[in-house]
Amino acid sequence: MADLLNQYNEDSIKSLDWREHIRLRPGMYIGKLGDGSSVDDGIYVLVKEVMDNCIDEFAMGQGKRIELTIADGGVTVRDFGRGIPLGKVVDVVSKINTGAKYDSKAFQKSVGLNGVGTKAVNALSKYFKVSSFRDGRAKVAEFERGVLIKEHKETDTTEPNGTLVFFRPDETVFKHYHFLHEYLENQVWNYCFLNAGLLIHFNNRNYVSKNGLLDLLARKNNPESLRYPIIHLKGNDIEIAFTHTGDYGEDIYSFVNGQHTTQGGTHQGAFRETFVKTIRDFYKKDYDASDVRQSICAAVSVRVQEPVFESQTKTKLGSQYVWEGGPSMKAFIGDFLNKELDNFLHKNPTVADALKKRIEQSERERKELSGIRKLANERAKKANLHNKKLRDCRIHLNDDPPTKGRDEYNLKQQESTIFITEGDSASGSITKSRQVETQAVFSLRGKPLNCYGLTKKVVYENEEFNLLQHALNIEEGLDGLRYNNIVIATDADVDGMHIRLLIMTFFLQFFPDLVRGNHIYILQTPLFRVRNKQKTIYCYSDEERQRAIHEIGAKAEITRFKGLGEISPEEFAQFIGDDIRKEPVLISQDAQIQKLLEYYMGKNTPDRQVFIINNLRVEKDLAEELGVEVG
Repeated sequence: MADLLNQYNEDSIKSLDWREHIRLRPGMYIGKLGDGSSVDDGIYVLVKEVMDNCIDEFAMGQGKRIELTIADGGVTVRDFGRGIPLGKVVDVVSKINTGAKYDSKAFQKSVGLNGVGTKAVNALSKYFKVSSFRDGRAKVAEFERGVLIKEHKETDTTEPNGTLVFFRPDETVFKHYHFLHEYLENQVWNYCFLNAGLLIHFNNRNYVSKNGLLDLLARKNNPESLRYPIIHLKGNDIEIAFTHTGDYGEDIYSFVNGQHTTQGGTHQGAFRETFVKTIRDFYKKDYDASDVRQSICAAVSVRVQEPVFESQTKTKLGSQYVWEGGPSMKAFIGDFLNKELDNFLHKNPTVADALKKRIEQSERERKELSGIRKLANERAKKANLHNKKLRDCRIHLNDDPPTKGRDEYNLKQQESTIFITEGDSASGSITKSRQVETQAVFSLRGKPLNCYGLTKKVVYENEEFNLLQHALNIEEGLDGLRYNNIVIATDADVDGMHIRLLIMTFFLQFFPDLVRGNHIYILQTPLFRVRNKQKTIYCYSDEERQRAIHEIGAKAEITRFKGLGEISPEEFAQFIGDDIRKEPVLISQDAQIQKLLEYYMGKNTPDRQVFIINNLRVEKDLAEELGVEVG
């Protein structure tokens, strides 16, 4: 054994080609894999990588329409730009560091600058086909998992110029993958908002925006919740839109060269800081920064030459300067706001007055909370020293990554998860079976308080809510959020459903940014175990149970899991491991949070009873028909 460990020679050194490296280390290219339940899962990055090339064509004035079709697990993208040069079709999608974006004249302010995007899509697809149409000629190439299986000869064509890509993600890499329409639609809308005039035809529906970021905020907010009309400012290589609402928190969407930077970066930080300075200068008052930004809903888009991102997935901007030798990001955004926002507020005194009133309302609310907040935080500090409710993990979303192994550490930060459970038995099973490096557990004692209609004062008065916000580190906003995934894990019975609703109400009422930012999930655990001596099948729905009974037969042993505590730690490890199933908590764009909460969590019990009665379903039980006993 010692000899084997000490052997280090020429045979120990291996060279991987581009395809092997991408498939061996996919996280370096597309972030985490996932199954499609999270907005940052790999399958959405694959779609984005292909779409980004189409957007770059539009940005260069080539092609004003893109067709996107996603059906039966396959993705088809067609643009009407210039088309890939026919002699380079195979190279562009299969040779690393091949592309036109190294020539800054061809793509001045592009997102993809390292020639990796479509190569990663190709390598991670079970089947990949690219077709290019240029001036009446066509070239087609087909691949399987990055390996060229057929290169067609050039032919004549009547197709208009452009590129057509079809790919099917490799299910051996993206296990149990599925596309969520809500995520894709949001992705499509973002492309439209950032590229006014672009038409995207997605699954038989047209998407187009005329007013850019103004349309984005109009879609994200209900008009009744706005404290003043959306302020929309545009300049060379910069566009900003913002307003204030009645919700808690900050809701900021940031973009670079058409790329949605979900984790922010230097441009978002510059906006947050310089916006406060501009407001203070205009009103000549030293407002607290948190009061100025409380309840803000904003969108910021900048164009940067040769942008630097902190990873290949391009979710966080690292560029300090807008272009080489140009202004810093802070100076660029600050000068723009100082001029354009100051001018706007002088010209629109009614809006300026409404903005001032909203800031001062936030100031009053903060001061009213200060006394109880101080007392609650002192209690929380003492409790944190011996916080039996929290079983923490080692890696957190807000940790500073080490210099060495930064990309791998970033991936683990994206996997950081906290399970919110109720009761000792459930939390005990999860605690014993969790991955200690990235999974934490927070245990509630009984049903939490229904906080609908209450003020944020209750977050500090209620010990469990206060400890939870400290565990998440969200008291001052989401910048310090410790876990990327907040997973509600309750029993699959009536009490468990009620607890789930109460926790969701807490987040929607006081921290809606967590929901809008796609951080909240519901853990899906099996409802049934169907097995015989040869095979065990875990079933997450009655339909799956019926299929399992058909597969195993009438002699199957069926166990109904009524609570999480009934699942052994050994089995639980399977359900929160790589194949974890979690359902995202999503809010539709036109949803009004307070009206939603009022209906489901308010005092209108008769209305809810009528809704339940009208939506009751009776299902036949196949197990009873076959005479199978359910334990």
